[in-house]
Parts: sequence; structure tokens; C-alpha cells
Amino acid sequence: MTTSAKHTELRQLVRSQLLLLLESNNLQGAKSLLVPVQPVDIAEAIEDLPESMQVIAFRLLSKAEAIEVYEYLDSSVQQALIQKFKRQEVREVVDQMSPDDRVRLFDELPAKVVRQLLEQLSPEERQATNLLLGYEEDTAGRVMTPEYISLKETFTVSETIERIRQQASKSEIIYYLYVTNASRQLVGIVSLRDLVVSEPDLPLSEIMTRDVVSIHTDTDQEEVARTIQRYDLLALPVVDREDRLVGVVTVDDVIDIIEREATEDIYALGGLQTDGDNYFQMNLWTVARQRVVWLFVLLITNTFTGWIISSQQSLLEQVVILAAFIPLLTGTGGNVGAQSSTVVIRGLNTDDLNDLGPAKVVGREAIAGALLGAILGIVVIVWAYFLQGNLAVAISVGISLVAIAVLASVAGSSLPFLFRYLGLDPALMSAPFITTAVDVIGVLIYFNIARVMLRL
Repeated sequence: MTTSAKHTELRQLVRSQLLLLLESNNLQGAKSLLVPVQPVDIAEAIEDLPESMQVIAFRLLSKAEAIEVYEYLDSSVQQALIQKFKRQEVREVVDQMSPDDRVRLFDELPAKVVRQLLEQLSPEERQATNLLLGYEEDTAGRVMTPEYISLKETFTVSETIERIRQQASKSEIIYYLYVTNASRQLVGIVSLRDLVVSEPDLPLSEIMTRDVVSIHTDTDQEEVARTIQRYDLLALPVVDREDRLVGVVTVDDVIDIIEREATEDIYALGGLQTDGDNYFQMNLWTVARQRVVWLFVLLITNTFTGWIISSQQSLLEQVVILAAFIPLLTGTGGNVGAQSSTVVIRGLNTDDLNDLGPAKVVGREAIAGALLGAILGIVVIVWAYFLQGNLAVAISVGISLVAIAVLASVAGSSLPFLFRYLGLDPALMSAPFITTAVDVIGVLIYFNIARVMLRL
């Protein structure tokens, strides 16, 4: 059994046992069960409990455990617990959360509740939270933490180590130490490793790295994730427009960003917008309302396909067999277009297409579509002739397949670029939309080619 499978089995065991213990009112047993369990696994176990038991399970945790577990809970569970906690309990838990996690919670809460919680925070935590709340959503400013260790380049190694001892408990990271000048501008970075192996009297200016990779507060969070990945960093300093150090984005935050962005893109590719909410915790009315928008657009678009087919009634009456190949052509065109749109959207998200440009990408996909169409077209011509014995119909289907494959590849690769140019998410140019558009035009192409080949 793999390590991942063992962890999954352990989490399921904890969930089932915790539920049984709480149902039997064995609170001491439930408390003992959670002692050796990791905070993230405790959070998942609490999320799976009935709402009435979530508060009971959470109260069994020690204060330190509760603070850590709370940060891992889904936002909907966090909100539910806030409504049931006493004011003092809310203040203690929220006050001890890291500022970036606290901001993510506040983003999900009503403004009135946020104001109440801000009033209960300590002055230092309120200032840190207000700082992050002042930045736009999905930017480095909103996901950074202001809990870092800042040093002056005149500090010696021994002075720096003493400062780390004093501030380590209040800082989210200590493996990177940031050096600033008198204006708080970032001028260098020192790793904890370099600090430990250096002589005690050596000034930081002699051991720090001056070529620092940093980002600005308004940098998009996806760009933040790509920067950390590109340079293999554990943390990334964030500076304002005057290059003053204001925060740090850590790798654990980036993992969360990557997961959220990937989830949003996957949903968008399926024609579904969740606005960052957990799809499986949304009520069914909200699910239906968000899904029906795209489905309604596709329904209207598909009526054009039906209209084109009905307009070719005279042709179909003369050569009925033409109707048998419509599903084959539309299905293949939709699949080719979906493939092209998927690789282009992914390439746009990872910046793999920056060096190529739209023209080269679309041209490359058009050639790929032509090759795919030619390969499939030859097979279809042979197969259609074998089934029907009508060479003209078989050739019509084959030529149409080539044209539709090229059309689908061009549409699937170019429309995401168009959406990005218009300032929209390229993932919105999803596979269902491209499939439907290709169906409409593909059917029109098929009937016109058939008329020419059959001389009707």
C-alpha cells in the first residue's frame, strides 16, 4: 500500500471513530483520539461531521491546536463555527491566525461580521489585517504575510541571531532573513544556513545576497506562484511601489493558490463558474443557477445546427445516407477543438506560449488539425465506402472531416487568445462552447461539400 493510500485510510478511520464517539457522548475518548492526529486531518474530520457536532469536536481541542486546525477548515465551516462561538473564543482564535489566513476568512464573511471581528483583534493584528485588506483580491498583497524578520545591513551575525531568538515566535518564516536600508527598502537577503556558518562579528553586508528576487503588491497571484516555481524558492518578498518591504509570500500559500486557480480553470473548461466556492458545499439551487447560464447559451447555439439541417431537407431527401455521418463529423470536430483549446489555455496559464505568439500557435494547431483530418479522413472514406458503397458520399465525408478538423483547431487555439486580449479569462472559451460553435459551422461545410461532390 502506498503512503498516500495509508494516509487516506487513516483519515477515514479517524472520521468514522470520531463520529461514533461523539454520537455516544464519549467526549474524553474523542479528545484522546485527536491527540496524535495532524491538524489538517483533524480539520477534514470535523468538516465531515454533522454541523451540530462540529462545534463540539472543535471545543475538544486545546487552544494551540484549535488555532492551527481552524486555518485548515473550509471557509463555510469557519463561518458556521464563528456564529456559534462565544465572543471571547472568536477573538482568541481569530487573533492568533496568521494575517494572510485571517484575510481569506474575512473575504468570505459579511462586512458587519468583519467589522466586529476587527474590533476584537489586538492593535498589532488589526493593523496587519487592515494592511492586507487594502490590496485587491488575487494579488500578492492579499496573500502575503507581514510576519517576517527584517534586519539592517549593519547588524553583525551575533546581533542577528539574537534578534531571531526574540522574534522567531512572531514570525511565519525564519529560513530567509530580509535586509533593508533606513528607508525600509529591500537591499538583500540572508539565508539561515549562511548565518549559522559565518563568523559572529561579520556584518550582514558581507554575507547577504544583493540580487534579490521580489514581487510587487499588485502582482497577480498566479504570477507569484510561477515566480516561486521558477526560482525554487520557499518564500518570496513583496515590496510596494517604492521598493519598501511590506510582506512575504510563503510556499504553502502558493500551493493553495495553485490548487484554487487549477480548480477554477477546470470548472471554467466545463462551462461552470463557482466564484471560488467549494462546488460540493454549494446548495443545489446555486449549482443549477450557475450551470444553466452556459447550458442556455449552448442550447441557443445548437438551435442553429438544427436550423441548418432542416434547411437541407431537399438534399437529405435525395441522399438520406448523408444524415448518418453528421454525428461522426460534429463529434470529431468538437473533440479536435477541445484538444486545441485545452493545450492553448494551459499554455497561456503557464506562460509556455510567450515565446511563440498567437500567430505561430494558431498556425501550428492549424497544421496539426490538417494532419489529424487527413489521417482520419482517409480512414473515414474507406469505412464509409465499405458501409454504403457510395464513393461520392464517402469522399464528401472525408473532405468535410479534413475541413472541420482544421476549423476546429484554428477556433480552439485562437479564441482563448481573443478572450485574453479582451481581458477575460481564456478558460471561459471552454470546450463546450467551442464544440457547439464547430458543430454549427461544420454541418454547414459538410452539406455544401456534399452538394458539390454529388452535383445536386
